[in-house]
Amino acid sequence: MPEGALGHYAPVMGFEEYVTQPFVLPLEPVDAERDGEVDLYLPDDEGPQPAVVFVHGGPLPPELSIAPSEWPVFRGYGALAATRGAVGVVVDHGLHSPAHYPKAADEVAAAVETARAHPRVDADRIALWFFSGGGPMLADWLRNPPDWVRCLAASYPVAATPPEWHVDARFNPIEAVNAGSPPIVLTRAGKENPDIASTVEAFVEAARAKARLEIIDVPNGQHSFDTLDHTEESRRAIEQAFDLVLRISRFD
Repeated sequence: MPEGALGHYAPVMGFEEYVTQPFVLPLEPVDAERDGEVDLYLPDDEGPQPAVVFVHGGPLPPELSIAPSEWPVFRGYGALAATRGAVGVVVDHGLHSPAHYPKAADEVAAAVETARAHPRVDADRIALWFFSGGGPMLADWLRNPPDWVRCLAASYPVAATPPEWHVDARFNPIEAVNAGSPPIVLTRAGKENPDIASTVEAFVEAARAKARLEIIDVPNGQHSFDTLDHTEESRRAIEQAFDLVLRISRFD
């Protein structure tokens, strides 16, 4: 992450070097179809397919030279969805400070509707996958999900914002999860920042008691392991999480 609200979780490298690191899972590139702020990665199958919407983290500075949709990690996730027969959806949202969570959440919701309206998308089979500081936006989809949200996923999420951010209580996945929440696929980094790890453990405790929770552990993984840790462990975790998300989205 860059310097800023999440800067103290950053790897020891410059921001541009960080965001241009290759995705740890080697894939053939897939060209995206652009629709406003949304990139759609389409599979070869012409029929309507489930879609996985990838929601990047933050807060990120507004003057970024490289939008998250152009980062190799999210181009990689989009391509991975397409090669697995689903539609990958990558959205750029405006989470530029803790105060922007409501705006960013609205932009994510709009991106989901853009994806659902696409003729190649099965509008009744949608998964949302949140990363890092995007994690608090899980809460809306946990609290009162539409029936077409089949699965929610999170990788190294911030599951509760620090008090000093003064974020509205709406954005608290720990309190939002309930018996009506969709199945959840959580990927945990074993070498997570302790501040984030404590929120993840609180979320796990709440979710295990109320919802279906699947956990993929990456024992030696850092925060952003899918960018930083080019290991077989990282690659296996991404594939396992993807298999779960697609199986739930297609069949549950």
